[in-house]
Amino acid sequence: MRRKLRRWIQGFLLLLGLAVLAMLLMARPAIAEVLVAQTSPDTVNYNNANLQNQDFSHQNLSGKAFVGAEMRGINFEGSNLANAIFTKGVLLDANLRGVDLTGALFDRVFLLGADLTNAVLQEATATRTSFQDVTITGADFTDAILDRFEIAQLCDRAAGVNPTTQVATRDSLGCR
Repeated sequence: MRRKLRRWIQGFLLLLGLAVLAMLLMARPAIAEVLVAQTSPDTVNYNNANLQNQDFSHQNLSGKAFVGAEMRGINFEGSNLANAIFTKGVLLDANLRGVDLTGALFDRVFLLGADLTNAVLQEATATRTSFQDVTITGADFTDAILDRFEIAQLCDRAAGVNPTTQVATRDSLGCR
C-alpha cells in the first residue's frame, strides 16, 4: 500500500512539475509585452489610397507600402522612403526632392514630371517604370536596377552631383 501511495505521489509531483514548467515556458513577463509593443514595426500602409496633393514632406516612411496609390502632386520632399514599395503607383508631378529611396521598389510606376533632384535611389529597383520628363539633377542611382531603355533616356538629361553621397548622377547611371 505504501509503494502505491509513494508511486502515486511521485507521479503526481512529476505531473505537477511538468505543468509548472509548461506554464513558465509559455508565460511572457509584462515587461516583454511592453518591449514588443515599443519595437514592433508600424504596419500602416497606403495601399490603394488617394494621396493626391498630400504633404508627406520630411517624414520617416521607411518600409511603407504605396501599392496602387494615387499620388499625383504628392510632396515627399526630404522624406525617408528607404525600402518603400511603390507598385502600380501614379506619381505624376510628385515632389521627391532630397528623398532617400535606398532599396525602394518601383514596379509599373508612372513618374511623369516628377522631381527627383538630389534623391538617393541606391540599390532601388525600378522595373517597368516610366521616368519620362523626370528631373534627376543630383540624383544617385548607384546599384539601382533600371530598364535599359530608361537608363538611356535618363543619361540624356543626367547632371549634377548628389550632395549627400557625393556621387555624380551620370556616374551612378553608368552613362557613357
